[in-house]
Amino acid sequence: MAQASPVSLKNLTVLGKEHLPTGGGFMVLPARLCYFDLMRLEVLLAGREVVYLIEQGAAHDPELKAHLEKDSVHAMAIVPHATEPAAYRSAVREALKGGAVIIYLPAVAASVCAPITSVPGNRLEFLLKADVPVLPLQVMQRQEAAMPIERPYRDDETIFAFGTLLQGEDVNLPTYQERMLELSEQAFGASEGLNMHLAYAVLLGLKKHGTGNYVVDGKDEKTLRYDKILGAALALSRVVRRETTKSRVAVILPPGIGGLICNLAVLFAGKVPVNLNFTAGRAAIDSAIRRGEIDRFLTADIFVRKMQSFPWPPSKQLILIERIMPKMKVSIALWLVLSKLLPSALLALVAGIPKKGGRNEATLLFTSGSSGEPKGVALTHRNLMANVTQFGNRLGLERSDSILGSLPLFHSFGCTVTLWYPIIYGLHLVTYPTPLETKKLAELIEKHRVSLLIATPTFLRGYLRGVNREQLASIKLVVTGAEKLPATVSEAFETKFGKRVLEGYGLTETSPVSNLNLPDPAPIGDEDKGFVWLPSHRQGSVGQLLHGLALRITSPDSGARQSLHQSGMIWFKGPNVFDGYLNDPKRTADVIQDGWFRTGDIGRLDLDGFLYIEGRLSRFSKIAGEMVPHETVEEAMVKCMGLENETSRKIAIVGVPDADRGEALILLTALPGGPEHQEILDLRYRLLDKGVPPLWIPKKMIRIAEIPVLASGKLDVQGCEKVARAAVGV
Repeated sequence: MAQASPVSLKNLTVLGKEHLPTGGGFMVLPARLCYFDLMRLEVLLAGREVVYLIEQGAAHDPELKAHLEKDSVHAMAIVPHATEPAAYRSAVREALKGGAVIIYLPAVAASVCAPITSVPGNRLEFLLKADVPVLPLQVMQRQEAAMPIERPYRDDETIFAFGTLLQGEDVNLPTYQERMLELSEQAFGASEGLNMHLAYAVLLGLKKHGTGNYVVDGKDEKTLRYDKILGAALALSRVVRRETTKSRVAVILPPGIGGLICNLAVLFAGKVPVNLNFTAGRAAIDSAIRRGEIDRFLTADIFVRKMQSFPWPPSKQLILIERIMPKMKVSIALWLVLSKLLPSALLALVAGIPKKGGRNEATLLFTSGSSGEPKGVALTHRNLMANVTQFGNRLGLERSDSILGSLPLFHSFGCTVTLWYPIIYGLHLVTYPTPLETKKLAELIEKHRVSLLIATPTFLRGYLRGVNREQLASIKLVVTGAEKLPATVSEAFETKFGKRVLEGYGLTETSPVSNLNLPDPAPIGDEDKGFVWLPSHRQGSVGQLLHGLALRITSPDSGARQSLHQSGMIWFKGPNVFDGYLNDPKRTADVIQDGWFRTGDIGRLDLDGFLYIEGRLSRFSKIAGEMVPHETVEEAMVKCMGLENETSRKIAIVGVPDADRGEALILLTALPGGPEHQEILDLRYRLLDKGVPPLWIPKKMIRIAEIPVLASGKLDVQGCEKVARAAVGV
């Protein structure tokens, strides 16, 4: 019988307490449960008979072991790999007679950054075979949802999130996983820090890490400490505030100290930075300026001269930083002194920076337009605070680490991860204007001992040519996203540099990171002594979901809910998911339903919570009723054509309308060759020999000078489709 004890619930937040059944037997299946949290759970179950379910020989904390050895405690042991499911089911049902509650006690696990659950998927599958009502319990430490600039949380500050009772057909692994992810979203979303204003957060970060961290501009090797960045940005913010009454200000600069200061200045001025994609076409840029209602542009003389194709507005609308900054030395010095003397709260008050941002717009990004007209993605302060926290806590880097920032600032990854993240978490930032010059980037990595390399697969190919293994020796993590990571690129990179490429996943609409692979944890003891080892990386997947994100899978055709283990449309819900497209209620309604965001990507979850992306819906063709994935066809063709070591894209698959079968596949190639008819025929036989279904093999080849690629490194799907349609006359 669970007894009320002197254990304090003061620092415990309970969500979903109403889901605790008042009668009838059930099993509590928690994500994790240390001794102290177990004592709290006993308090919540006071008056109920409790039976503990443990695995024979499982490793537990000494205090928990001592508790189980008490005469008053009823514990039953199982051996999942040896116990027959029928015997296990019978024992559990017997224990639940009379309305008892069974609490499963997870073993001590070796893991990275507290995954959604510390119970391996195969164990969960066995536990759920008891076929009894199951109560999911998510346990999250407050510190897991906090940034380093927040107040330090006590070790006992915890959130319990109870889900609804799973019964009957719902007692299965994918439903349990879905419920636990929803509880993670609820628990993470309860964090107070997520409502912090982005400007206040970066001010706290710049002050806290001011003398210990710095930014290096790789173009001229200029280095500036964070405290001096803060003084310059606060001074420039006064100019921005005077220049316009509009709510948004454009920044047209590549990664560098100038781009960083300009973004900070716009934020400190109480306005929304809009990093415009200067590589886009005139129509897309004009549309972004018009829809963003922008009348002031922060840039530099040298960039205006370099980007002559950009539709620059009249000079009176330009704020040229290298002209005005030298005239602001006194103002910069004054703000630097104030930032040293005043505490953060008072400095923010003097500068007019609010502490809370919540669901107000923090930044505006325009999608790359890889598969359609660019859309304005308005990300809120809560979105960005959430994603910086999710990503930062998952990586777990130290203040002595450095990050390479070379992705465009108009790219969501370049914006969140190489602007806000290093400042808030206190990392050195090494910048360079382009991710294409990999030889120069390798020199910067070697010189400044860069720890974190973020790139797309397209840009990673560049490192395979002309870069020495020793130049990347300091790298701890290589993270890639934006497009599917080909196994050939991953294997070649690891072979050459000895660094595993960790694939992640995200979208502009998720601020952007949602999933991430990480290096697997080191064992904490022999498995035969009862310790559990949880993987953090699975080849071919995009990793496990970050804390705070819920997942749903639906049928691409009917929209009906499906098992998370069944391939279908991916939906996300969480504090990092945007609220909608700028002034576009129709397209917003197409992708947002009851707070859930339809990603447009097809995928599934495995039994350990790793997500597999099988392609974007726009990169599937429905041929004779069958869904054919373009990326899978491309992978097969790369191997078949011997293109594994190519450092740039040489082929792309595109679908075009076909009167007989709905769609037809077209192969775009930048390779030289002979007669196209004979070449596609030879390729067809080779693909058939490799087991590729006949329906998946393109019938026509179009030779072009180069495959269209966006500045972010993604395939320009829209550009490819235009080429293919023009060639076949549709």
